[in-house]
This record gives sequence, C-alpha cells and structure tokens, in this order.
Amino acid sequence: MKKIISGNEAIALGFGDFGGVFASGYPGTPSTETLEEVARLGDVYCEWAPNEKVALESVIGGSIAGGRSLSTMKHVGVNVAADALLTLTYTGVNAGLILMVSDDPGMHSSQNEQDSRNYAKFAKVPMLDPSDSQEAYDMVRVGFEISEQFDTPLMLRTTTRISHAKGVVVQQEKIAPKIEEWEKNVPKYVMLPNFGKLKHIKVEARLLKLQEYAETTPLNRIEMRDTEIGIITSGVAYQHVREACPNASILKLGMIHPLPARKIAEFAGSVKRLVIAEEMDAIFEEQIRAMGIEVETGKNKLPLCGEFSADIIRSAINDAPPETTSPVEGLPMRPPVFCPSCAHRGLFTILSKLKVFVSGDIGCYTLGALPPMNAMHSVIDMGASISAAHGMAKVNAIAGRNEKPVAVIGDSTFFHSGMTGLMSMAYNGGNALVIIMDNRTTGMTGGQENPGTGVTLQGVPARQVEMVPLVKALGIDNVVEYDAYDLKATEAAIKKGLETPGPYVLIDKNPCILRYKIRKPAIKVDQENCTGCRACLKVACMALGLTATGEDKQKVRVDPNVCNGCGVCAQMCKFDAMHAIEGENNANL
Repeated sequence: MKKIISGNEAIALGFGDFGGVFASGYPGTPSTETLEEVARLGDVYCEWAPNEKVALESVIGGSIAGGRSLSTMKHVGVNVAADALLTLTYTGVNAGLILMVSDDPGMHSSQNEQDSRNYAKFAKVPMLDPSDSQEAYDMVRVGFEISEQFDTPLMLRTTTRISHAKGVVVQQEKIAPKIEEWEKNVPKYVMLPNFGKLKHIKVEARLLKLQEYAETTPLNRIEMRDTEIGIITSGVAYQHVREACPNASILKLGMIHPLPARKIAEFAGSVKRLVIAEEMDAIFEEQIRAMGIEVETGKNKLPLCGEFSADIIRSAINDAPPETTSPVEGLPMRPPVFCPSCAHRGLFTILSKLKVFVSGDIGCYTLGALPPMNAMHSVIDMGASISAAHGMAKVNAIAGRNEKPVAVIGDSTFFHSGMTGLMSMAYNGGNALVIIMDNRTTGMTGGQENPGTGVTLQGVPARQVEMVPLVKALGIDNVVEYDAYDLKATEAAIKKGLETPGPYVLIDKNPCILRYKIRKPAIKVDQENCTGCRACLKVACMALGLTATGEDKQKVRVDPNVCNGCGVCAQMCKFDAMHAIEGENNANL
C-alpha cells in the first residue's frame, strides 16, 4: 500500500507496523505530530508525559518490561531527558527502544539551534538520519533491530523539513507486537558504581561493533557518478545535494553515528574533490579530518547556522554567489501576535503599563516580549521563569533594590518544570510574583492535552490537576485567582502581589479560545466617539486597524471576521467608543 505522508506520520506508521507497544513524549515542534498520529492510528498505547525526562524514563520502563518503545521530543527536550539517556546507554535495553529527536535548523520554533548528533556521540549510541518519509518509516524497523541486536538505545533524528515534508511511503508487512520476558537483572539495570564500571567497558566494546556494522549496512551507500567531485551528506541535505549537483558522486549516510571510517576513506579515494554537506555543526567534518582525509569544502564555505538549500550548496562548491534573488527591502514587518481574544493579551497589557521586570518562559506568551507590549525581559528554557525570578529577587535584596520581579508561566510549562522552581522559592524564602496562565492546554504546539485538561492523548477521561491546591501544596500561602480579561482587576491583583512580601502566586484560569473554539460577540467602533487616540492599539490585536476618515486623524476599525469579542481593547478606550455587538457573534457577521 502506498501513502503520501510526512516524516512524522511515517515514523508513527512504522511504530505501529513494526511491533511498537508503548510510546511516550512531550509535544515540541517539529516532533509533535508523531505521537498525535500514533494516537490517531489507534493500534498501540501512547501518552503525553509532563516532560521529556518522564517520557524517556517511562519508555525505559516499557523496554525493560519487554515492549518495543518509542519516545518523541524536539532537540531541546533531549537536554531535559539527558540524565536518563546517559545512564540508559549503560543499562541497554530488553525490547527495542528508539528515542526520536527532531532538530530545528533555522530555529523556526525554538530557542536555540543545537545539533542532536552531538548527543549520539556523547552518549555513544547509534543514530539514524532519514532523508525522506520512506526512510523515516523504514528506519523505525531497522532502528528496533539495531537496538535489540546491540543491546542499546537508538536515536532517530529528523529535522524540520523531514518531519513536515510529505513523500510517498510503501508500507511493509506488519509485524505483530511481541512482549519479551520481564526479568529481574540487577547488574544490568541498577547502575551502582561497581556495576556501572563494568557496563562502561561493554559500552566501548559495543561502539566498536557498531562501527563494524556501519561499514556494511545498506543505510550507508555510495552513489558513484562523476568522480570529479564527491559529497558526503545525510538527511534532508542529501535532497539539496541531489538538486544542486545531480552528477556528483555521493556517500549518503543513513547511520550517522558511529561513522563508517573505511567506507569514507574508500569514497574519498575515488573522487578528486571531497565536499561535506551537513547542516549545523561540523560533526562529520571534524571526525573525517581526524581520520587524515583532506576535505576541500566543508564549514569553511558552508554555513554553521540555518538551513541549507540547493542554491547554498551549489554556490559553496562553485565558489559563486548565490543565485537566489534577495528579499525586497523596506517591506513592513509582520511580527507574530496573540490570537484574537487570547487571555494573555490582557495580562501583558497591564504588565507593559506597570513597567515591571518580567521573567518569561516558553509558550505562546513569549510573544509578550515583542512590540508594542515589550513586557518580557528574559526567556531561557522551560520552567526557568520562576527559578530565574527567584535568583533575581535574592540579588535585588542583597543590592538593596526594592523591585520585585514577576515570573510568567503557562500551565503546561508549569507542570513540565515550573513546579520545582516554585517549591524552591517557597523553601528558600523567595520574594517574587509568579503568574500562572492556566489555559488548560499545551497551546504553543497546537493545543495538546496535559495533566490539567482532564483528557489523555488517546481521548480517555483522566484525573484533572487543579492549580490552586497544587500551588498551596508546594508551600505557597498567597495564592489568588484573577481574570485577565478584566484589566482593572488584573492591575489590582498584580499590584497587590508586588506589594505583599514573599512568594505570591496569581492564577488566571481562562481556557485557550483557539483550542476550545470559544466564540463571543464582536466589538464595534462608534466612529463618532472615536478620537483616533490609538490607545486601543496597544493591546496588539490583529482585529484592530485604522481607517481613513478625511480628517487629520485616522480612526480605529475592527474587523468583525477576526474579532472574537474579548473586550480588552474596549477597556483601553477612554471615550466609550467600543462596544460588543449584542445578540450577534463573529460567526454570522
């Protein structure tokens, strides 16, 4: 059977077709759709975990219990899961275990551009790198086989283009899940130092065996054409190379760690010029140069940052400027903004007005850092808003400064890694205001379930975590709920939190309007009362615009097809010029 599917969908299909039993992950672009597709297929059990570390640890348990298991996450998620990964490489597996990690060259939706190939080298585990959807599907089967043959976890790496681009996939015969025996094996799974020392020796021996496997596996193949130039590449870069240099000889690496040293030397000796085309870090190049092989074109001409294209590769090889037309200069910028009627808009409108220092976090609300709000001043990683605000407050106290920092965090991020920071603040006598925006979903990645939604990934009703009791259990006495759509109440609540010594938590429980499809009456502007002062535009809503009136000042207009009637803009108006259209909503305007 043939299907046209994305790389993420192909991996999900492969997991169901090749004996997968248990899958767990945390949503993160560009990996998110993989686990969602596993759930949609409905063949095997899958779940969202609160964070990537829990996801990988759960998958380790699944493997130990004898089921082929899959954990999915984006590249920065591996940082969270690294503690488990670096010990998992010692314990090995029972049933096959694949860690799917999705890198994001170009940082389309990420806070950094790290290259996960470093983790495979660091952890001394095999890594596969598909170049299209068919390979993504096939490599799930091969990945499980390698994992079980060599008693090792295996990393399956995709990048944004492989995860999201679609291609033809031919399905193979389905393999029924087989549950292995569940055995107690203390020396294998208990990493006390005396056991760990012995296991490290086995890890090094395993790596040598994997290097031999890399020499013969069809995952690494030589495509001989014109011997004037030879290119070593992998993943989506292979597609760009084929477009840029259709006549070049290619060593296509599908297994990218460990590298096949003899095959690389053989290929290098058969071509006159050697090029290494790899996105992001010089992982291949550094190792190949260390083999004593001369590389003509690598990171000396190809960029370390961003995605490749056929044009970039062609110009680097030919020492010619790119042929791509430069973008037109002077075009208006269109920065991303909150959805119409998003509850975050009211909060950041007030934070901007109060001019406090805001320690931010990862989520939709990170947009509060952008103009015109400019109401977020640091964003580090998941959960860092609370921990960083705590450190700021401690140094402020030492320096004699009275300013109390504000931390903002969403519900999913709080469950992911914010709880420990808040517990530390309570334990260590912190002095920060923490605002939890509880919109009952993981919004930034498309509205996935989390421990606060009351539903699992597979649609099963679940225990719903309530935020107020949880925060109190972490040691916070001052916990107050507020409504971010009410600007006066929001301002009063924030001021109270800033004035009260010690940890103070505000919780806004307004559901995500996009996820829950909430519809409200649209706002209409009374043009006679509107003075064109533009105060309402400070809320940065895409439904607002200006219209020519023939007067000196342009007046505000509201697009009823976009407006969702949250009323935040109307509260900014001092001239009573904005009102909801009673009895109607934007679905029928």
